Amino acid sequence: MPSLLRLLLTPFAWLYALVMAVRNQLYDLNLKKTHRFPVPVLGVGNLSVGGTGKTPHVEYLVRLLGAQYRVATLSRGYGRQTKGFRLAGDADSAATLGDEPYQLYRKFAPAVTVAVGERRAEAIPAILRAHPGTDVIILDDAYQHRSVTPNLSILLTDYSRPFFRDHVLPAGRLREARSGAARAHAVIVTKCPAGLSPARQQEIASAVRRYARPEVPVFFTGIRYGAPVAFGSEKTFHPDVVLVSGLANPAPLESYAREQFGLRAHLAFRDHHRYGEADLRRMEGTLAQTGGRALLVTEKDYVKLVSPAFAGFTGRLPFFYLPMEVFFLDGGGRFNEMVRKDGFFAAPGG
Repeated sequence: MPSLLRLLLTPFAWLYALVMAVRNQLYDLNLKKTHRFPVPVLGVGNLSVGGTGKTPHVEYLVRLLGAQYRVATLSRGYGRQTKGFRLAGDADSAATLGDEPYQLYRKFAPAVTVAVGERRAEAIPAILRAHPGTDVIILDDAYQHRSVTPNLSILLTDYSRPFFRDHVLPAGRLREARSGAARAHAVIVTKCPAGLSPARQQEIASAVRRYARPEVPVFFTGIRYGAPVAFGSEKTFHPDVVLVSGLANPAPLESYAREQFGLRAHLAFRDHHRYGEADLRRMEGTLAQTGGRALLVTEKDYVKLVSPAFAGFTGRLPFFYLPMEVFFLDGGGRFNEMVRKDGFFAAPGG
């Protein structure tokens, strides 16, 4: 954002930060009610507006805990066409759940319970009533949802746009002041280059701890992409691609596609974009105009494009999605131990 525009927006950012500070203080003083639950609750979120990779980190936690515990995930269900609490089932879609919860459902059901609900404090008891054997609940994008007190609160921040260099809305992208990092039990710096040096990691960790508690562990993760997977019909992948994404921060994906494939064009839609027939026709036209041989989409967009409404397009056009997962630069052993240690499965604050 240009410095002059940020300067003009700063008074509004101060007002927004003040409102959020008062709200947080009410929770800190127990003047606003917060809920604790008999099963451990893990919260994954960020201070900024999107783009930190929350869902891949939720998937990491699901894989980490799923072999030993009965896991449920709970999301708000951003962008869905339904309201209220909803347990995911075979009749659901990205339209009824939201793209990211539906992505989790397609990957992990029935072993993992997937639910959506705007009111997390009401949704958690509903999950436990429907699935009383649930051992742990993972909250997706719940850092500012303070009506629930998590056992473990994991704060994510993007390597290229760390919270400690950002500003509060509307002058920047932060939902609350940087001091909100003090609530985190762990901080993960996401989307890091694989070769990030230990010295640079220490420098970033020191910057994080100016706002987080001094003892809070700081971890570093990167993104690992898999081989493109065809959908709609059987096709053979060709590396001359038109990239399609609906992400808050598509820059890392575009950089990867440019390095690994013959990137002909990038159709970058807004985050959580709801696709329509006109968008599919635009993809088809761009493919023809650029000489591309494959339409490469993200997993988050794949679960929306796989809708039966688009079968006429996905069945004849060369659509592929790009699997991705996160990895810890140090191997993840320290993080895994922190999450799984026996003491974690005590009551919050216990």
